[in-house]
Amino acid sequence: SNTTVSQLTEFLLLGGELGHNEFYTELSIILLVVYLLVLMGNLTILTLVVADHRLHTPMYILLSNLSFIDIVITTTVIPKMISVCIKNDMAISISGCFLQMYFYLSLQSVESFLLTVMAYDRYVAICKPLHYNTIVTNGVCALLAVTAWILGLCGASIAVILATQLPFCNNQVFFWFCDYPPVVRLACMDTTFLLDLALGLALVIIYFPFTVIVWSYSKIILSVFRIGSSDGHLKAFSTCSSHLIVVLTFYLAHSCVYISVKFQNVPQRAIMVISIVNCFLTPLVNPIVYSFRNKEIKRALRKHFPRKRTFP
Repeated sequence: SNTTVSQLTEFLLLGGELGHNEFYTELSIILLVVYLLVLMGNLTILTLVVADHRLHTPMYILLSNLSFIDIVITTTVIPKMISVCIKNDMAISISGCFLQMYFYLSLQSVESFLLTVMAYDRYVAICKPLHYNTIVTNGVCALLAVTAWILGLCGASIAVILATQLPFCNNQVFFWFCDYPPVVRLACMDTTFLLDLALGLALVIIYFPFTVIVWSYSKIILSVFRIGSSDGHLKAFSTCSSHLIVVLTFYLAHSCVYISVKFQNVPQRAIMVISIVNCFLTPLVNPIVYSFRNKEIKRALRKHFPRKRTFP
């Protein structure tokens, strides 16, 4: 019989179509290792930015925001996925499901806006270096970061609030966590409009910032080619390379997710694998890239963790 969200007490996260077998054990081990690496890497960056006064600059303030988001995103999703795999603990409360959905979607949105602010920071640093300290102050950086948080948190709330009002036919979510499409498709009504609306919002929230990033880097590239020396080219590109790698990872991963959701002929198993990878790819890449490629982060690592020899 049909039941509405007000009558349901929980959703069941049924994971994939493989059943509870050895695949779940292997997946849980992989997820646990990845989760610990994400926590260790991003907590290290957060600790360094807080502890080292030389990192109290706009670029690293934004990076610490990014690390905090990556920790919360993975913590929102991965522990429950591990619980489903190991303990077969599939139940999640209605409120817990929609909170998980909201935090996952909203923090991905905030991350998109923060990457845009970081691109603007790099644009000013390279294209207007003499005015950088007056244009991008810590106060301006904080204002831009707060704006990114507000836009991301508010933008995702529209789609999630609409989802909570749906009448649901059953509570069996054939997915690893409460992502938007698999939950909304349980409704006892045609949700095509709602899914298209959510996809449209996602495209605006994710890809409008991406166009700003592309514009920023086009200006950066033009400015770099005006620099006469090859040393100047290398210095400018090394300044941007870490951020550019994170940007490409983030937007390529999300593009794969949206393409897989939009086209009906994509196998469900492929969609789930892409979504799982999307949960931890950027949070994993972010600290690795900045630890290995950023001189200030490496200097801070040597200073505060002198026995660590992982980073040359």
